[in-house]
Amino acid sequence: MKIISISDTHCYHRKIKNIPDGDVLIHAGDITARGEIGVLDDFAHWIKDFPHVTKIIIAGNHDLTLDRPGIIRDEILKMFEDCGIIYLQDSGVKIDGVEFYGSPFQPEYHNWSFNLPRKSKALAKKWEAIPETTNVLITHGPPHQILDKAPRGVFDYEHTGCEILADRIWELPKLKAHIFGHIHEDRGIQKELGVIFANSCICNGSYNPINLPLEFEI
Repeated sequence: MKIISISDTHCYHRKIKNIPDGDVLIHAGDITARGEIGVLDDFAHWIKDFPHVTKIIIAGNHDLTLDRPGIIRDEILKMFEDCGIIYLQDSGVKIDGVEFYGSPFQPEYHNWSFNLPRKSKALAKKWEAIPETTNVLITHGPPHQILDKAPRGVFDYEHTGCEILADRIWELPKLKAHIFGHIHEDRGIQKELGVIFANSCICNGSYNPINLPLEFEI
């Protein structure tokens, strides 16, 4: 199965220069800048036109509208469904025998969406819910110390990924890939103990959509 992954497009999805062919196209959150409904609508119809048989998306901390239960959110989710998009929020789907699971939550970062306190029981509960049968995990934020470096000053950086998530992924015996974004400055692919990790941010640290989609096979 060939997977194409993108994340953190922040309203610039139509600026992506090339979306490679593949079986599954995944967006790991931050479709918008501040949850703009018009951007979500345009994104849904943009991604609908790609030939990938399966499109899976999750929300990110900037996608405020998807973190507000109510009629508007319900209408957005119906639009996703009508456009052939699978939206995951602490839920999973099986495609051709491959089990995908997605969650938008991450350690608390300012006053954005899908925030939970770092190292909290609430966050641990989210990761405990990931089924052990999961083959491809999609979260908005990275695990600790894997493609999670955020700059702190001119010459220093900080590992900002989730410590609890980092522990949980090694408890998933069938995990083949973990796709995420959130930390724009550490985009790339890394392989650890047979698991592919893909920080799929399209925007760089200056919110310029200069990065290309990532692609890999499982």
